[in-house]
Amino acid sequence: MIVRLRRALRWQTLPLLAGFAVVALIIAVRAILAEVQVADRDASREAIEAQQLLSSLQSLAQDEETGQRGYLLTGEKNYLLPYQHAVDALPALLKRIDEMFPAGSDRAQQVVGIKDALARKQTELAETIRLYDTGNTAKALDIVRGGRGKLDMDQIRANIDAIRRIDGASLATRAERMEQIEGWLRAGSFAALLGIFLLGIYTIRQSSRRFQDVATAQDALSAKNVALLNEIETREKAEAQLRQVQKMEAVGQLTGGIAHDFNNMLAVITSAMNLAHRKLARGEHDVQSFIEAAADAAARAANLTARLLAFSRQQPLAPEVVDANRLVTAMSDLLRRTLGHAVEIETVLAGGLWKTHADASQVENAIINLAVNARDAMEDRGKLTIETANCFLDEAYAVAHPEVKVGQYVMIAVTDTGAGMSPDIMARAFEPFFTTKPAAKGTGLGLSQVFGFVKQSGGHVKIYSEPGEGTTIKIYLPRFTGAGEAAPSAKAGGRTDVPATETVLLVEDDARVRASTAAALQELGYTVIEAAGGEEALRKLGEHPAIALMLTDIVMPVMNGRQLAEQARRHSHSLRVVFMTGFTRNAVVHNGVLDHDVHFITKPFTLEQLAAKLRDALATP
Repeated sequence: MIVRLRRALRWQTLPLLAGFAVVALIIAVRAILAEVQVADRDASREAIEAQQLLSSLQSLAQDEETGQRGYLLTGEKNYLLPYQHAVDALPALLKRIDEMFPAGSDRAQQVVGIKDALARKQTELAETIRLYDTGNTAKALDIVRGGRGKLDMDQIRANIDAIRRIDGASLATRAERMEQIEGWLRAGSFAALLGIFLLGIYTIRQSSRRFQDVATAQDALSAKNVALLNEIETREKAEAQLRQVQKMEAVGQLTGGIAHDFNNMLAVITSAMNLAHRKLARGEHDVQSFIEAAADAAARAANLTARLLAFSRQQPLAPEVVDANRLVTAMSDLLRRTLGHAVEIETVLAGGLWKTHADASQVENAIINLAVNARDAMEDRGKLTIETANCFLDEAYAVAHPEVKVGQYVMIAVTDTGAGMSPDIMARAFEPFFTTKPAAKGTGLGLSQVFGFVKQSGGHVKIYSEPGEGTTIKIYLPRFTGAGEAAPSAKAGGRTDVPATETVLLVEDDARVRASTAAALQELGYTVIEAAGGEEALRKLGEHPAIALMLTDIVMPVMNGRQLAEQARRHSHSLRVVFMTGFTRNAVVHNGVLDHDVHFITKPFTLEQLAAKLRDALATP
């Protein structure tokens, strides 16, 4: 009996135990499902964050490229602000992406592809900016046109799209797995407990809603990305059109100014030569005034060309250690003669002034240009103050003036008591051919020449002015910290009173220039041997051992002047060489600086300049 009772109890408890087991199983399944849901939600949030990070990375890469192109097209440092912001922000962004996609994950390969393409892109952008800053604009633009940067951007976009596809597939897999688990839960709930079944239904609905929200957010994010790309493309097109318009306006203004001034000078030269020719044909010899007028116009044309080269930062500089105090002091008499006695000149020279490394003659020209402009602004009567000081341009100043490098500078300021400038005039003061003077009073190239020289020397120039309150223009030249004594401020020119008895080899590929230069050398007393090119020059050097100096053009076909000089000196170590050219980029001038121990004369030159340069070269040990 007892045994039967025990058996009945056992059979009665079995359903209860089974029920408890089913309930426990359902609870366990629900616990597992809850953990899976939490993991899926975290994975979904990480997927959204990853998409946002990748979108930010793509946007920063595009900002870098936009800033670089704007800077290459305009030369304005303001365009580099988005570039610099992207360079600063990308390392932290890439670090976060590395944390989200560790090595060995299914998206690690795409991340590596993105980083490799981005590194190549940043290297190309930095290289083009560096080339542009060193004056090699053509090469910088060639790199941009080469299309490598577009390939890298395409690779970045392709890898980002691949990661998005992987994330999408992962979300779909998680959704499918959840459907299966929830199906098992529904079956168990129907078999054991209606309440658990209802709870399962609620869980299914809630999960479906969450996944639907994730899908909706994903679609919205994709739509925003498309809209952002369209907006960026539209903005880039508008900016490109604006830059083109601005560039054409600047080119038109510069071309018009050059054409106007050169036509005036050529008109003087042509008229003077025609009149002189007619008088000589009639046997009249009073042509001195016409010759002087033509020579003066030619000199002004040469000066205009020099100013244009200065503005374009392509004039050859011969930098040396300069003591600005000594230079300003030595210029006092010259300034008084130039400005007249009605202008009071005061100098305020700083004690313990640092040295700077610059072309002393160009520093003097800059001060004279500023002084002459100040005199005109004061209508030939007023007070001119020239001040020197040691200055430090800090990061705050550099942020406000992106073209400035933080550091120590020697400051030279020229202040007048004239009419001052309005903000509109200050904004255009350094533009070539922009002037507020009457038509016959100036070319509009004085300040642009100062601007070009200072920028080419690694410095900075700033205008401070208000209408009716006068003007102060400050030149900042980098401090020189190396060894060396300051050169004398006034350079003695080469002696021209020494009898010219030497033999000179003249090498010039232009027959007319060669003939006129040979006549000038003969007028100075030199024996002249002519050559039209490098091979002929080397042959004549071998035939005439008495040649003491070679005067050669730099830009020539087949063999340029520098190559000719190198070969000629192998035959005669004592041979002196003087280079001449109208414009050169890299034969004897590198980064705007004249090579060391190079004798150089710029075309066109006067007879006196040629004589002084040749005597200097022949006197060099």
